[in-house]
Amino acid sequence: MKPIESLLSTFLEVHPDEATKAFAALYEEDQLRLFTGLPIELCVSIIERCTPLVSAKLLGVMEAEKAADALRELEPRVASSIVHFLTDEKREELLSALPREMAQQLRELAKYGGETAGAIMDPRVFCLMEDMTIQEAVAAIKNAPRENLYYLYVTKRTRELMGVLTIRDLLLADENEPISKYVRTRVMSITDTASTEEVFDVMLDSRFVALPVVDYGGRLVGVVQPAEAMQAGQEEAFEDLQKIVGAGSDERALSPIGVVVKSRLPWLLVNLVTAFLAAAVVGVFEDTIAQVAALAVLLPVVAGQGGNSGAQSLAVVMRGLALREIIPGVGHRVVLKELLAGLVNGLTTALVTAVCVFAWRSWVGEPLPPSVGLACVAGAAMIVNMSAAALAGAIIPLVLERIGRDPAQSASIFLTTVTDIVGFASFLGFAKLLLAMIDW
Repeated sequence: MKPIESLLSTFLEVHPDEATKAFAALYEEDQLRLFTGLPIELCVSIIERCTPLVSAKLLGVMEAEKAADALRELEPRVASSIVHFLTDEKREELLSALPREMAQQLRELAKYGGETAGAIMDPRVFCLMEDMTIQEAVAAIKNAPRENLYYLYVTKRTRELMGVLTIRDLLLADENEPISKYVRTRVMSITDTASTEEVFDVMLDSRFVALPVVDYGGRLVGVVQPAEAMQAGQEEAFEDLQKIVGAGSDERALSPIGVVVKSRLPWLLVNLVTAFLAAAVVGVFEDTIAQVAALAVLLPVVAGQGGNSGAQSLAVVMRGLALREIIPGVGHRVVLKELLAGLVNGLTTALVTAVCVFAWRSWVGEPLPPSVGLACVAGAAMIVNMSAAALAGAIIPLVLERIGRDPAQSASIFLTTVTDIVGFASFLGFAKLLLAMIDW
């Protein structure tokens, strides 16, 4: 083993988490070169800590038998997320080298979308059959693998979830009694196609040790643990944050440049088009700006305040949608509340802006008296733009949600378009109407 590989091996053995972070920061060719020289146990340590995409690339350079050995050491959920990124040829090659039961589990998990309960569940769940006696149930529990024991779920022979059995009832019941007598049928579960957001919400409210996952036939297919639900919730939140500003949801800090450009460039071009629309609005009032140069100075102030007002509304509504606070039938109340809030904030900000603009000339040492007309223009535009921005910040995510699109998808780009166009048009429009009053 070369010195650098030996150093990495020691680092992985002593501090596996920090070593994996350092490994992930390397260039891809360096990762692959170092990885192929590590023993299998250290390869597993890296694979289970890297992102699925990186882990799939690492498995791709391993020999099929060694890669299969590494997969055997992983939880089915983790292995499935990695296998999903392999080429079809490599995936079948690895699955053929795995034990039949594990290969079947991975094929079943691979059917689920990346952001569903089925994708993050653990299929290794222990359950009791409804026709068992108390004595048979106790014997089955003693022989069950500890890592598969969460709650004592009870199912029919067809795996249809019936309910849950408590340890208290199990210990106090007569050993010859059927467990069906003590099954508590009111058990919370979630379907395997439910989104990870739904799973996160349920786990956050219930505080369960595990949440049973069933298919549409009601059959128990796995469980979701809190750690997976919380991780999925965090990833979803960060993805939404990236999508709001037009970055790809799959993009990471060390993503290849090609991935970064592919995910960002389309929205940057959209933003460029909207910027030209705002510039066209300014062009319409070119003569007005030429007569009063101060308008060009105050223009970004009005637009900037509108952007801030809209961003505040957007953040609150996005949070409400994510936490299911905004349910069907209350959207109009949210929009009205944000509009009124924007109007009140606009009035207050307009007053301060008008006072500052009114006194501006004396501040800069001009001998002429303050301009009442310019103060009125700035104040009126501030009210209009901040109200419109707050309204847009509430409506944009609600409309995207209504038409079945992700409400986080580049919402800030659409919002910026509204605030720029409305801000420029209102400010310069009022200036043109009140041009005779602007003494400058």
